[in-house]
Amino acid sequence: MAFADNLKQLPRVSHLAALQLIDADGNLVATIENKAGQTGSLAVYNHLAQLYGAITAEAASKGLELYAEHTADAQANPGKHPNIDRLVSLVTQNSQLRVKQVFAGSDVT
Repeated sequence: MAFADNLKQLPRVSHLAALQLIDADGNLVATIENKAGQTGSLAVYNHLAQLYGAITAEAASKGLELYAEHTADAQANPGKHPNIDRLVSLVTQNSQLRVKQVFAGSDVT
C-alpha cells in the first residue's frame, strides 16, 4: 500500500501541535510539528507511540513499512527524509526514543 493510503488508516493528529522525541538520557533529539511537510510523519510517529509506548526498534521497523515508497527513497537519498532516517537508525542500533505529545494550543518549545 502507498504512503498516502497508509496515512488514511492512521488516527487523526489535529489535536497535536507536535511530538517531541527524547533519547535514553532525556535529551530532546527532534520535534515533529503539525505543519505542512511534517503532518504525515507526525501521524506515523504518533501511531507508533500509541501502539508500542515508545519508538522502539520494533516500532521503527513498522514505521518503515508505513512510509512505503518513501522508505526506499530515503535509503537511496540519505538526509532527504530525516524522519525515516531516524527510524532506520533506531532499527540498526536497536535503540528507542520516548515520545512526548504537545497538544494544540500548547507551546512547542
